[in-house]
Amino acid sequence: MSIILIEQQIVHYEVLGRGRPLIFLHGWVGSWRYWIPVMQAASVSFRAYAIDFWGFGDTAKHQSNYGLAGQVKLLDSFLYEMGIGRVALVGHGLGAIVAVQYALLYPDVVDRVMAVSCPLNDACVNPRLSSSTAADLAEWLLGKSPLTEPVHADAPKTDTRAIASSLAGIKFFEGNGIKNQLNTACLMVNGQNDPAVTLPDLDSLISLPAQTHALMFEQSGHFPMLDEGSKFNRLLVDFLTLPSGESPRQLQMKEEWKRRVR
Repeated sequence: MSIILIEQQIVHYEVLGRGRPLIFLHGWVGSWRYWIPVMQAASVSFRAYAIDFWGFGDTAKHQSNYGLAGQVKLLDSFLYEMGIGRVALVGHGLGAIVAVQYALLYPDVVDRVMAVSCPLNDACVNPRLSSSTAADLAEWLLGKSPLTEPVHADAPKTDTRAIASSLAGIKFFEGNGIKNQLNTACLMVNGQNDPAVTLPDLDSLISLPAQTHALMFEQSGHFPMLDEGSKFNRLLVDFLTLPSGESPRQLQMKEEWKRRVR
């Protein structure tokens, strides 16, 4: 287990591979561990890091930093302490919001963002996320299999207050998020059968910035990287290999969105 100290508190992370830096940011349920298969696929060409946010996994239960601002600051401090410069971010749920917020604050640092199961506003979030324990959420969102075991195993480590505090910041994110002219290349990925985060509607898709593209995984729920792992890994590699600054809109799966929003 790898750790660093931020504000004299333990922050847990893991790292695989060599190459350009890539950071994986987990969601409201689980920890860094469910990223392992994706990290292994990416580590062929990238140095893949994954961290546990405040209140999750093996990172300290630092309650005063449980809000979105505190988690964004954790990412910034981690990059500083590790000496990481320009970086690609892959975030899921909470991690997707943190990644987008960080890219808005530091566009010169973030090369690109993959935002998975990212709510565009608080109306997209099922209220159950803020009213259940992480263990109950894992049971709701995932079946039982070797791939989902890390989520079920680490969910009880979560401080429920960390989930609630971060969800409380989504109204701020709505006004300062993807639709607020994010200029960083951003690929949004949603599962069609996600009960936790509602799919963006057609008006929201039309209003996305030119550098943002949205794709849907038809056979996925809240965890596309687990539900359709091979497809997710191929898409991630294609996205990461695009030239810097190039829009991901050439990564075509648009017909799936058209069928969904007719």
